[in-house]
Amino acid sequence: MESIRQQKISRLLQKDLGELFQKEGASVTDKKVMITVTKVKVTKDLQLADIFLSIFGTEEKESVIETINQKTAEIRYTIGKKLRHQLRAIPQLRFFIDDSLDYIDKIDELLDH
Repeated sequence: MESIRQQKISRLLQKDLGELFQKEGASVTDKKVMITVTKVKVTKDLQLADIFLSIFGTEEKESVIETINQKTAEIRYTIGKKLRHQLRAIPQLRFFIDDSLDYIDKIDELLDH
C-alpha cells in the first residue's frame, strides 16, 4: 500500500509529465504521437518512479518508448526545474507502455464475435 507521500508525488509527477508530453511531445519522441501518462508508481524510498504511458497515433510504440528512455535525463532535468521547490530529490524515471487500453479493445472485439 502506498503512503500518502508516495501518492502525492505520483500525482504530481503524473500531472507535470502529462503537461510536458502534451506541450513538447514531438521534440521528446521525434514523432507526431499523442502520449498520455496513465499511471505513476513511486517506490517507498521515493528514489524511483515507474511511469506508464499510453501512446496513440503510431503502431511503433516500442520505438517511441525507446526514444523516451534515451531522453530520460533531459525529461528528469526539465521536471526537476519545475518541481524544485516541491521535491528535494527527483526520482529516477523509468517508462513503460500501458497496454490496458489495447487489452480492453481486444476483449471487446472478442465479445462482439
